[in-house]
Amino acid sequence: MRLKASHIFILAVFGVLVVYFVGMSLLGGDSAPAETAAETSETPQVQVALTPEAIRPYVVTLRGRTEAARSVVVRAETSGVVAATPTREGAFVQRGAVLCRLSVDARQASLDQARAALRSRELQHKASASLAEKGYRSETQVLQDQASLDAAAAAVRQAEIALEQVNIRAPFAGVFDNREAEIGTYLSPGQPCGTLIELNPILIVGNVPETQAGRIRSGEPATATLVSGEVLSGQVRFVGREADPQTRTYRLEIIANNPQMATRSGLSADVRITTASGPAHLVPPSAMVLDAEGRQGVRHVGPGDLVVFTPVQVTEETPDGVWVRGLSGDVRLITVGQSYVDQGQKVRVALAR
Repeated sequence: MRLKASHIFILAVFGVLVVYFVGMSLLGGDSAPAETAAETSETPQVQVALTPEAIRPYVVTLRGRTEAARSVVVRAETSGVVAATPTREGAFVQRGAVLCRLSVDARQASLDQARAALRSRELQHKASASLAEKGYRSETQVLQDQASLDAAAAAVRQAEIALEQVNIRAPFAGVFDNREAEIGTYLSPGQPCGTLIELNPILIVGNVPETQAGRIRSGEPATATLVSGEVLSGQVRFVGREADPQTRTYRLEIIANNPQMATRSGLSADVRITTASGPAHLVPPSAMVLDAEGRQGVRHVGPGDLVVFTPVQVTEETPDGVWVRGLSGDVRLITVGQSYVDQGQKVRVALAR
């Protein structure tokens, strides 16, 4: 059977196409698309949110408790039996108020005797000075009489102090919190009458972690929210320089006014201290991760779409998220997929919805 010319042309074209595709397959002409598809399937995709840098005051939060500014055990300076307790427990007292009074015993008689001796020495010194002016008394005798007069005056002062010491007084204004001696109790020098505490001003004390202690300065403003809901405003008075060896924290003291002394010592409080302003970023709590070394931080996408891990410190927690420090400038924060990528890994980026 003889083929027509048109049939021969069609067969020739078909043969050329077959040779072309067979040659391309042998030479790897379709390897580039295949490699591109494979690379796309192996590169993970993450969602990012553009997070700008903001200047914001740093806030340190911690748990604390109220504490009396001063607490003193008031003790007897002399011995004697307690004759009266004019101040009741829990009462506010001014400085100098009598908390306990000892029996006077012979102290008043000793004072009377000293005063009588003083009057005698005064008359003797006056007479000696008069005789000396007339030449009947030597200067040495006058000086001896003056010394006797001075000794008598000192004896009076000593007797007055001994008599005053029967009154055990408040060294400062405060609350007489606990009486330890009742009427009839014998007190020796140094034994307690009771405890006096100062509640105005009042202290709020707590322990600051070593990572935040260096940021707090004396005089910075602070607030304390008590368990009752009451809010006290004050300022930092003291930040310790030596850490507790067990907790590695530093003692912090905040001083606040308590004019009505309604706030008691020992109440729990949530403390917020505002420190110097600085750069910060607002991130969702879910974006926080830990690296292989256990450091807290976030993962974000850097140049070349490579994953970067940056350690951060939380400065404040808010309903909108947490403010952290440690990042620099505007960042593409990974909000979805951050737990499945590693430092330096290339990713495909999509904006978070």
